[in-house]
Amino acid sequence: MGYIQGESRGQQTLFPVSLDDLIPADHMCRVIDAFVNRLDFQALGFMRAEAAETGRPGYDPRDLLKLYLYGYLQQIRSSRRLEAECRRNVELMWLLGRLAPDYKSIAEFRRLHREAVTEAGAELVGFARSVGLVRGEWVAIDGSKFLAVSSARGVRERESVEKYLEAVEAGDEQEEAVIDPSMVSAALEKLKNHPEPEAHFMRVSGGHAPAYNVQTAVDAEYALVVAQQVTTEATDNRSLLPMAEAAQKAVGDPSSLNVVADAGYSNGAQAEACEAKGILPHVPANRAINNQGDGTLFDRTMFQYDSASDTFGCPAGQTLTRKQLQRSKHRVMYAAPAQTCGACALKTRCTQSAQRIVCRHLYEDALQRMEQRATAEVMRLRRCTVEHPFATLKYRIFGHPRFLLRGLAGAQAEISFAAMAYNLKRMINLLGGQKLTAALQS
Repeated sequence: MGYIQGESRGQQTLFPVSLDDLIPADHMCRVIDAFVNRLDFQALGFMRAEAAETGRPGYDPRDLLKLYLYGYLQQIRSSRRLEAECRRNVELMWLLGRLAPDYKSIAEFRRLHREAVTEAGAELVGFARSVGLVRGEWVAIDGSKFLAVSSARGVRERESVEKYLEAVEAGDEQEEAVIDPSMVSAALEKLKNHPEPEAHFMRVSGGHAPAYNVQTAVDAEYALVVAQQVTTEATDNRSLLPMAEAAQKAVGDPSSLNVVADAGYSNGAQAEACEAKGILPHVPANRAINNQGDGTLFDRTMFQYDSASDTFGCPAGQTLTRKQLQRSKHRVMYAAPAQTCGACALKTRCTQSAQRIVCRHLYEDALQRMEQRATAEVMRLRRCTVEHPFATLKYRIFGHPRFLLRGLAGAQAEISFAAMAYNLKRMINLLGGQKLTAALQS
């Protein structure tokens, strides 16, 4: 028994890894070969899936997909390193039939087939469903930060250019600023040619750095990744619905699906939308606490809501009525008359203002339902299901949680390859190489 390095709540953790993770090379190559050969490359959108009638034929995309899957399983992601492996690695010589494409052809394949690679990963998930490795009853969702290629200095310069152009546009609308056309043209050109136009600073271990937020949905049956998405969102609170929908589609659109996530995904509007689609979110509600008066004042939980009259009852027995709707903040404000609060014997324990104001979320009912579902047992299932795959993706497949390709599309291509490699490795450990190969060939 050994250990691998992983993440848990932003801290380095060691996860146990059994000797089953040491997959024999011949099993790995035969599984890759069988999986790729069963795919319909034309339907998936791969170019040159059928050779042209004239001219010199290009490399078969099947061979290049095999090369990349082998590379990601061996922590080899660079096109130049893959080119070198083709000339020295006996396993790759067998897998590719002694083909040795140059690094430009290898890199071009990954650049041109970003969406097709994602579709190929969906085909693998569909196959896992067909052999009973994906049940589609419980899915855990989580996000983690992967560093972008661009340096912090490069992203700061890009953001400065963007702010300058916004200031120019605002001044032009007010007809107050004197605009230098040459400076604007230079700024636009610099922004257009920036190699990393979408990465933003995000909080990572050790501070803030240019990064992308990688979202995964993992089936709880055997911890297979059924959906993945790279986003530019620094937080997770807008990712519950899109990831739940992607997971629902990946597991075959069941009539009911349980989705579990941590409090970072707390979003009442998206929770209600999930329920309308037959998805039951199990998420702790992320609520603010009353920190006024050094935290000694009555919390909002001390006020009882009456849905029939749309009012709140306070600990002193007074009634707080509806005062204002703040749709932009998704909340309704309730308050008692100032004179009532001023004469209340409990005012010093309730508020330091003239009157106490209590806010209720527009989607409070959905928040309460999803929080009631998020029991300790369910949250334990989340931790056991979704955190270990991230450790494997970062430190056993990537080798280091940093992308090699620039831009959001490039990062998505890398995660699609990595998720396929992870799922193949996991399926070999579950079924064995020979049994999985036979199932793929059938």
